[in-house]
Amino acid sequence: MTGAIAASLAALLATAAVVLLMRFRERLPHASVSARGLHAAPVPRVGGIAIWSGFVPVAFAVVVPATLSPALWALPWLLLVAVSLRDDVRSVSVAMRLGVHAIAAACFAVALSQQFAIPLPAAALAALVCVWSLNLYNFMDGSDGLAVAMSIVGFVAYAVVLWWMQASGAIALALAAACVPLLVVNRPPARMFLGDVGAVPLGFLAAALGIGGIVGGIWPAWFPVLVFLPFAADATATLCRRVIARERFWESHRSHYYQRLHRLGAGHAGTLAVWTALMAGTSLTAVVCACVAPEWGAPALAAWCAVHAVLFAGIDYHWRRSAPLA
Repeated sequence: MTGAIAASLAALLATAAVVLLMRFRERLPHASVSARGLHAAPVPRVGGIAIWSGFVPVAFAVVVPATLSPALWALPWLLLVAVSLRDDVRSVSVAMRLGVHAIAAACFAVALSQQFAIPLPAAALAALVCVWSLNLYNFMDGSDGLAVAMSIVGFVAYAVVLWWMQASGAIALALAAACVPLLVVNRPPARMFLGDVGAVPLGFLAAALGIGGIVGGIWPAWFPVLVFLPFAADATATLCRRVIARERFWESHRSHYYQRLHRLGAGHAGTLAVWTALMAGTSLTAVVCACVAPEWGAPALAAWCAVHAVLFAGIDYHWRRSAPLA
């Protein structure tokens, strides 16, 4: 199955799922309105099911590099889908949720280690990266279109470099294509959210496929970090700021930089525009460096980190001046 066929089939199946979910949206679990959210009305929140309806049948039918094989990530992905869907329908405890996250990441790391003789410290690091990635993706799924747009841009970047390295990029392209129909109903004003069932497994796959590409020698370690830097930078900087301020960082909040930008007046559309520009910039830079000048990858990552730092400092400055209610 070629990449174009895989992407078309994934998009078609995902579109059918979106139509079906929208038809029964009143019966679906809804995200409740809270003081820590950015929405004024409940919205259906299991849109991630549409992505998996399009992606999963294709993922098991395409030829992929061994380090991106479903044999490595399918079981952890299934565990994450199960606990996340349960959390969307009826909340589970933080301990159970994080416990399953840890088990899923460990399963991936063990499979990677066994099949490719990865040293134990490297496997442990891979597990930690997976846990952080799936959580930061969930952190960033709070503004219309943000997480779905990041998925499309990020996985297309993976696909381009896979093809450049003469490996099949069909699996990454199919995942990006499966996200496109959901973006239609998730963009501002959102009529459906990803939900945990979408955001958490997407974050896991961003890390798992990225790590697989590193292990397989397809791209350097800086590549997936640079591709997904807008999410990683916001979530990491926000966590560090909250820890330093001795806040209860494990509780939900709306002090991420994208949330602050939204509350400063950018709204969902403005926030999506700014973050999409960042996503496009970091992903395009990552692809060009990986394909043409790998030695520039690390300096490019540092430069984009500086860009994010300046943006965050600007948001902090205007936040302090406007002092909106928390």
